[in-house]
Amino acid sequence: MIRNLVFDLVGVLMRVEREAILKPYFPDPDDREAVSDALFDRRYWDRFDDDSMNEEQAAAQILPALPERLREPAGQSLLNWYRHLSPVLGMEEAIDRMRREFGVSVYLLSNISRKFSEHADLYPVLQKMNGRVCSAAVGFTKPSREIYACLCETYGLKPEECLFTDDLPVNIAAAEAFGMRGYRFDGDVARFETHARNLLRAER
Repeated sequence: MIRNLVFDLVGVLMRVEREAILKPYFPDPDDREAVSDALFDRRYWDRFDDDSMNEEQAAAQILPALPERLREPAGQSLLNWYRHLSPVLGMEEAIDRMRREFGVSVYLLSNISRKFSEHADLYPVLQKMNGRVCSAAVGFTKPSREIYACLCETYGLKPEECLFTDDLPVNIAAAEAFGMRGYRFDGDVARFETHARNLLRAER
């Protein structure tokens, strides 16, 4: 029986959108374009997830290569990116409906930086979680088996009672290998809710 809904963050609950993160610090679109690729270089962001680098360390490497007048706002943008995520519309409401109707518990399992994990309560949907496991804070990243085990051990969950939703097939495959049910989210909240409800009804 599914008792727990487990969610990835980026691409499922929230979106990381360059425009939303940069615009508060760069009103001029030409300036946003000038710094965008440097600030969102995957070489740094992937290291945020495993805590081998933080945003301050990345800024120290990135900012000297930018024009001097753009360095201060670029630094602010990089250090405060976690404040400017965009919700996946409708997902919070879908979760609330299923929690009320089926009494499920809800958890976050995300590859995300330590800085974000320390400020996750900025977002109402994350305030409602029964628990959260963020990769940088625990030392494991998806799709390693250890991070799924960390979630279950921390909160006393049985894998077979969890439906894990992520947008990346490799993470779904790892969750299923660990014993969870998996659902690949494609951006369609109604389709996800229908799938989850069908599972929840069938097993009650």
